[in-house]
Amino acid sequence: MKVLVIGSGGREHAICWKLAQSPDVDTVYAAPGNGGTAAEAKCENIPIPGGDPAAGEGLTFLLKLARDRGIAFTVVGPEAPLAEGIVDAFRAAGLSIVGPDKKAAELEASKAFSKSFMETHGVRAAKSETTGDLGKALSLAREHFSRSGAAPLVVKADGLAAGKGVVIAVTLEETEEALTAFMREKTLGDAGAAVVLEEFLEGREVSILAAVSVSPGKSGVILPFVSARDHKRRFDGAQGPNTGGMGSIAPVPDFTESALRDFRTAVLEPTLRGMEAEGMDYRGFIFFGLMVKEDRCSLLEYNVRLGDPETQAVLPLMDADFFGLCRAILDGSLSDFPLVWKPGAVCAPVAVAGGYPGAYRRGDRISVDEAKVRGTGAKIFIAGASLADDPKGGTGLYTSGGRVLAVSAIGTGGDDARRKAYEALEAVSFDGMAYRKDIGRE
Repeated sequence: MKVLVIGSGGREHAICWKLAQSPDVDTVYAAPGNGGTAAEAKCENIPIPGGDPAAGEGLTFLLKLARDRGIAFTVVGPEAPLAEGIVDAFRAAGLSIVGPDKKAAELEASKAFSKSFMETHGVRAAKSETTGDLGKALSLAREHFSRSGAAPLVVKADGLAAGKGVVIAVTLEETEEALTAFMREKTLGDAGAAVVLEEFLEGREVSILAAVSVSPGKSGVILPFVSARDHKRRFDGAQGPNTGGMGSIAPVPDFTESALRDFRTAVLEPTLRGMEAEGMDYRGFIFFGLMVKEDRCSLLEYNVRLGDPETQAVLPLMDADFFGLCRAILDGSLSDFPLVWKPGAVCAPVAVAGGYPGAYRRGDRISVDEAKVRGTGAKIFIAGASLADDPKGGTGLYTSGGRVLAVSAIGTGGDDARRKAYEALEAVSFDGMAYRKDIGRE
C-alpha cells in the first residue's frame, strides 16, 4: 500500500521511517519531505506547488496525488495545515486522512478555545483569563503583580505562533513588554490579537503523545504512548532562549505510575468526554503538555499532532506496526489495537545550526561517519537539511534549517541511551554545529 506524509521536519522523517517498516507499506510519499526522507527506504519526496499543502494549488495537487496514486491514507505532521482545514478538504473528497478536522484543531490553534474547553469539561489546568483588549490585559497584569510575593505570570498568544507565543514574565515590566509586543505591535501577526494570562505552575514538564479515535455519535478512545520530555532551552542547564526543542528522552524516569494514573483521571478522561460531548471528529494524534508536581498532573497545552522532537524519541520505542495503528485510528478499532513498547530508553539530542534560535547559518555540508553511527545502533532523523549537488561530484546533505537533525539512540536505560546518542553525535559534523550536552540529565 501507499501512504502520504505531509511535512518536512524531523518528526515527519520519523513518521516516514516508522511507516516504511510495515510489511503492508510499499511506498511512503513525503510532501515535501527533506534530505532524510529522500534517502529513507521505501520513501519518495514530492514537492508541493505553491508551498501551502492546505490551500490553493498545493491542496489541489495533493488531493489529485492521493487519488491518482491510490494512497491508502495521509498523515499530517505539522499543526498549520490542520488548523487550515486540510482534513476537512480530504474527507470532503472521499480521501482517508489521519488528523483532527478544523473544529477539533482549535484545541491548538486557539489558546482561548483550548482554555474554555478545559474549564467546561473539568480538565485540570492552570487558572487563566482571556482577553482581546490590551487595556484589560494590562490591568489584569498590574492587579496580579500588586500582590506581595506575586508568582510569575504566563502570557500566551491566542493563535499559532511557531513556539514563539509564550512568555513567562517574572515582573510587571516583562508582562507589559510582552503584551505590547503581541497586541499593539503585532509581532506575531494576528496570533497575538488576543492573549491568555495564566497562572505559573511549578513542577517538571512531561509530554504525553497519544492516538485518538473520536467520531460524532460514537464512543471514542485515546490511547497514550510512553512519556517523553523535551528540552526547550538553548543551552546546558536549561539556560538561554526557548527553542523548538534541543532534544528529548523517553520514557521519563520521574513520571511514576501514580502520576500516570492521575493523568488519566484528571486530564485524559475529561478530555475524551469533552471531545465526545462537543461532537468532534478527531481521528489523529494529540500531545498533552503537562506540568507534574508530586505526581499531580496539570495540563499546560494541547497540540493536535505528534510533538517534535518527542516523536523522534518515542517512535523508536514503539514495538508495533505504525501503519496498523493509523488504520485503527481511522476505522474505529483503536481500543483493540495491540500497542506494545520495547524495553529500555531513548535519548535524542538535537544538533542545530550556528546562531540558532536567532539568525542561523545555512548551506553547510553535513558529514556523517555512517559506520560509527551504525556501531551505536543510533538513528539520525533529519529536520533542517536537504540534498544538493556536491561541488566535488554527486549529492550531499546541506543544512537548511535551524534545527538540523536529531540522533536517536536506544539503550538498556537512560544512561546507556545517552552514552550511545552522544557517541553517535560525535560522528556528525558541519560548520557551526552546536548542541546541548545534558539531554537526559537536566
